[in-house]
Amino acid sequence: MPLTSKLPDVGTTIFTVMSKLAADHGAINLSQGYPDFDGPPELLERVTYYLNHGYNQYAPMPGLPQLREQIATKVATLYDCEVDAESEVTITSGATVALFCAITALVHEGDEVIVFDPVYDSYQPAVDLCGGITRHVPLLRPTFTPDWDRVANLLSDKTRMIIINTPHNPSGGVWTGADIEALRSVLGDRDIYLLADEVYEHIIFDGVPHQSLLRYPDLFQRSLVVSSFGKTYHTTGWKMGYCVAPQDLMTEFRKVHQYVNFVSNTPIQHGLADYMASHPQHVLGLPDFYQRKRDLFCALLDGSRFGIRPSGGTYFQLLDYRAISNEADVDLARRLTMEAGVASIPISVFYSSPEEQRDLKVLRFCFAKDDATLAKAAEILCKL
Repeated sequence: MPLTSKLPDVGTTIFTVMSKLAADHGAINLSQGYPDFDGPPELLERVTYYLNHGYNQYAPMPGLPQLREQIATKVATLYDCEVDAESEVTITSGATVALFCAITALVHEGDEVIVFDPVYDSYQPAVDLCGGITRHVPLLRPTFTPDWDRVANLLSDKTRMIIINTPHNPSGGVWTGADIEALRSVLGDRDIYLLADEVYEHIIFDGVPHQSLLRYPDLFQRSLVVSSFGKTYHTTGWKMGYCVAPQDLMTEFRKVHQYVNFVSNTPIQHGLADYMASHPQHVLGLPDFYQRKRDLFCALLDGSRFGIRPSGGTYFQLLDYRAISNEADVDLARRLTMEAGVASIPISVFYSSPEEQRDLKVLRFCFAKDDATLAKAAEILCKL
């Protein structure tokens, strides 16, 4: 029986490919974005407590009420946004699940969705599965900020959604207040939804405020905002995230969510609720924590031949290698992993346009690592 793929152009993600290559060759893995240190001990203790005391059955479909209340408290405190924990917050098994549910809930066949390249690779497959059409806008280099004129020129009666990602993976670019004003201007009174991928909301540097759509009531009323517990609490393997949206949008979101995975891990939800209540200051310390790692990594590479523009956010640093090699970034990333022993991510794979890919001489490195790991990797990179 012939098989017709619904995603004929989709292969294995670059993150899986590079992490496997790193493991196969014993390389330092600065490719896939996860820490090589553990989450807060108090959080691990609370999760362990609930795991060992009978809290191992289904939670409510939208998530534990006490965890949703903690999220509502957080967004009110940080973003001055009052949301109803019962009807406007949903816990998901990772941010990628939340993004998929949001796209599936709102995008219909023939609808157009605007994304910014280099684009995180889970967006377009979800749009494709809905029968939608993805329109790509390359970010302006080297700042990786939106080109609002190109966005405005792409808008049409078919535009259903714009997907926003700030701080931006893979570039580390960060939106400013001017970008918010530009977004308002291009939207006007059009019926367009916003999906905000804000998983690195607390990892932003140099005193710059995070431009969450939760800060802006006029934008939030058309938005679904996705966040990640894994990024915030150094526990990416737990695959825990959440979505905040106005009630009418959340109603549609939950219709999809209940048939994707229905409910998320119960003891972890209990532990997160306890930890958020007792350690609300944790998120406030993340910018300094990761900026120290960014600054250390950049300082360690100061004598290298890489071009360095310090990341504005996330725990990723782009390095320009044009003074080292004329190879395509995919080829160099593979060679550095196999021969030098340091794995990275080539960012050309996140572009749809061959023209935009052609002159890229940039690799992405994850600095969410112990200082000793960063020092060892930098020593290798400085010899190139």
